[in-house]
Amino acid sequence: MTAAEAPGKGRLLENLMYFARTLRAAGLPVGPGKVLAATEAVRAVGIANRGDFYWALHAVFVNRRDQRDLFDQAFHIFWRNPQLLEKMMGLLLPEMRSPDAPKGEELSRRLAEALHPGRGETQGGEPQEKEIELDAAMTFSDREILQKMDFEQMSAEEIERAKQLIKLMTMPLREMPTRRFRGDPRGARADMRGTLRATLRSGGLLTLKWKSRRTRPPPLVILCDISGSMSRYSRLFLHFMHAVTNDRDRVHTFLFGTRLTNITRYLRYKDVDIALDKVAEAVEDWSGGTRIGQCLAEFNRRWSRRVLAQGAVVLFITDGLDRDAGVGLGKEMDRLHKSCRRLIWLNPLLRYEGFAPKSLGMRAILPHVDEFRPVHNLESLRELVDALSKPAPRRLEAAAAWRERGEAA
Repeated sequence: MTAAEAPGKGRLLENLMYFARTLRAAGLPVGPGKVLAATEAVRAVGIANRGDFYWALHAVFVNRRDQRDLFDQAFHIFWRNPQLLEKMMGLLLPEMRSPDAPKGEELSRRLAEALHPGRGETQGGEPQEKEIELDAAMTFSDREILQKMDFEQMSAEEIERAKQLIKLMTMPLREMPTRRFRGDPRGARADMRGTLRATLRSGGLLTLKWKSRRTRPPPLVILCDISGSMSRYSRLFLHFMHAVTNDRDRVHTFLFGTRLTNITRYLRYKDVDIALDKVAEAVEDWSGGTRIGQCLAEFNRRWSRRVLAQGAVVLFITDGLDRDAGVGLGKEMDRLHKSCRRLIWLNPLLRYEGFAPKSLGMRAILPHVDEFRPVHNLESLRELVDALSKPAPRRLEAAAAWRERGEAA
């Protein structure tokens, strides 16, 4: 008799099915095939050793690195780790916090909804009345609330809705003049070649032709931090990068933590799930430390001449928390700044009203950026898209403003 069928062990198979349903409700891609595979894995390793039981289920249900934390928390809560269960129950109680109290984890909220579906919909056994949404002044729809909600505060359902809205985003970069010309009857410059061709075709009748410069959106280069401090945001940023990559050409995307990884070709898959699976296989330093200076040095040495041609726009997504305390970071940021047309630093920490660049990494980055923007919700992404379609601020004025801000902090 196997461990799963042994008497006195409780309804293990039924509990495995409920555990799989919990993971699926929390956002993991779990289907009937994985439930059967989990049953076979438990039959093989038994339940005498909790560690073997954990890793058997982990091998079945976890496909990507960003699913590890969710599975780990779900396992210990569902299979009764007293400390985490107590923490989970505390999250399910009504919140009574001071404004300065730390916020709960996003994964815990998702698990709370998965473990207690429909909580808040009924009270005393009677369904609560649905709140009627009125289209009037001073009222807000669910979509407007979602636009302003921080990514780390979203539930599993809200994250899925946010992903659908991100998929619809486009990146209308302002077109810039190139070195090439095209025929234009209203152009300001005479086209001598076109004039000679027209003269030959007309048998000697001189017809003056005109030309103007071609315009084209500049290349877009994205450098995104995937360290532990950015892990709550990097998942949705990847959906944003995928949407941008499939919306326009000449988009180059790099992820960095302790090393630099070029994921441009993986994001070109039309199916976002396939693209993210490929990214998860290629990236080896997910949710680890951060060596911004070292990763930028590798980018400047290997990739800058290839992808920063023709006045590229660079989106630098990081919180600026550097494991190496900013060693060599200022030099590499200065080189990156001089190699591109526009360098925009996107920092989730800027959402805090009292934010000040106090760490050495932030102070090394700030003098070399043209713009400094928050990126923590859908509204901030929309504002970024709008800003990229407008003329960039003068570089000297922007640099002076950020330098003054850093010195004041």
